Amino acid sequence: MLEPLIRRTLVKSPWLLHYDCSSCNGCDIEVLACLTPIYDLERFGIVNVGNPFHADILLVTGAANHRNGKVLRNLFAQMADPKVVIAIGSCALSGGVFRDAYNVAGGVDRVIPVDVYVPGCAAKPEAIIDGVVLGLEKFTGKLRGSQS
Repeated sequence: MLEPLIRRTLVKSPWLLHYDCSSCNGCDIEVLACLTPIYDLERFGIVNVGNPFHADILLVTGAANHRNGKVLRNLFAQMADPKVVIAIGSCALSGGVFRDAYNVAGGVDRVIPVDVYVPGCAAKPEAIIDGVVLGLEKFTGKLRGSQS
C-alpha cells in the first residue's frame, strides 16, 4: 500500500547527481546554467544532490578515461535502482576532441550503460533540459516496469 505512493513521489521529485569526467568545463557550465532561474530545471521537481545513494539520475559530462572510469562505475553502483544515466556533450558521447589521447577510454557508454545522449560541444541548456525530460520519461518507465 505504501509502495505505490513512494513510486509516485519518486517520479514527481527525482534527485540528480552531476559528475564531471575531466572535461573542458564547457558542458559543466551549461549544466549549472540549467539550474539557474533563467532555465529553471528545478521546475520539474528535480533536486541536485551530491550523494549517489540519494540520486535517481546521473548526469555525466566529459570523456571517460582509465582513472575516472573506476569512480564512475562506483557512483553508478552506489545509486539505487531504477536509475537513469544521461551523457552530455561530445566528450561524454564519444570522447570528443580528446578521443585520440592515450588515456581516454572513449564515451561514457564504454564504462556504464547510458540511457540518454545529449550531443553538442558544449551542449546548449535547452538540449540538456530536453535530455533530462527524456530521462524523466525513461525513469518513469523503469519505475512502472519494476512494479509487480
